[in-house]
Amino acid sequence: MKWQALVDNRQRFFWVLQIAGWIGYALVNYIGSKVFEMRDIYVFVIVLNAYAGCLMTVPLRYLYRKIWNSKPWVLIVVVFSASYVTGTLWSVIQKFNLWEIYRHGYRPTEWFYYFQQGLDSVYIILCWSGLYFGIKYYQLLQSERQKALKANTMAHEAQLKMLRYQLNPHFLFNTLNAISTLILVEENKDANQMVSRLSDFLRYTLNTDPIKKVPLEQEIHALNLYLEIEKVRFDERLSIDVSMSEEAKQALVPSLLLQPLIENSIKYAIAHMTEGGKLEIKAQVFANELLLEVGDNGPGADIKNGKLLNASGVGIANTQDRLKTLYENNYSFALSHNTPNGLKVNIRVPYEKAESND
Repeated sequence: MKWQALVDNRQRFFWVLQIAGWIGYALVNYIGSKVFEMRDIYVFVIVLNAYAGCLMTVPLRYLYRKIWNSKPWVLIVVVFSASYVTGTLWSVIQKFNLWEIYRHGYRPTEWFYYFQQGLDSVYIILCWSGLYFGIKYYQLLQSERQKALKANTMAHEAQLKMLRYQLNPHFLFNTLNAISTLILVEENKDANQMVSRLSDFLRYTLNTDPIKKVPLEQEIHALNLYLEIEKVRFDERLSIDVSMSEEAKQALVPSLLLQPLIENSIKYAIAHMTEGGKLEIKAQVFANELLLEVGDNGPGADIKNGKLLNASGVGIANTQDRLKTLYENNYSFALSHNTPNGLKVNIRVPYEKAESND
């Protein structure tokens, strides 16, 4: 994290690399001086040359920043020209340091000797320029990548929020319609119970972040709030059987993932059965995957290749869209006929264990 913070701070990152690079240059020259058995005084020449190179390349940074958005041919001309001029001047300073310190004030007979054999210095400055542009382009690439990832994350979050909040109007319409029916038939006690339980359920949905996943145990608790509302309508005609392994209880799932599936079973299956119906919810973990199963004993439906034919509701489509957004292709969603009759939904998602609160 500290390294990433350093990279993100471009001003500090430049100076760290600048100083470290020229210290490295000085160390390489020092090792070379030992190989060629130079006198100890040569160390001062090396330090002064590295210091001069460090200072002379700083203006190049500001020059390159100024022409950064220029055409490629302009960049090439400016970089080669600036590197040649800077390298040549640096070569003059290196010769002056060598003759003044190591050769005790020696001076050449002709002034142009200062400019001879300066290509090595120009080459080093060209390498500095290449590194500068390479690191700069890398930083820009990383910045654009982070922006793209952030934009993609924000788009996914917006889509998930839209899909999650789409459930509330759909669910509210059905529930308020049921409450209205109870009031019309003067079953005020049941209507009052339904309003109270609706309030608890909506409080849960508003307090739950639609982006975050919740433990399956918490999801089942919220589902029970919803089913308590439906039990007011169906009384003894609705029975629920929940079976979860201990490992599955701690699995993370999208909030309110199962509610639209249960709502579909009640609306299209159990509501049309005079003797009532049964809902089954099963969850287990196998091969590092969470397997969810929601089934009913209703009249069933037309299914082809694991998909519901002539589907008109939003529940199943909404659930599939949420799974697609969250898990991309790393999930499965299939419909099948329940035994001996009814409809069954099977969901497979990667197993993620909730963090313990202990």
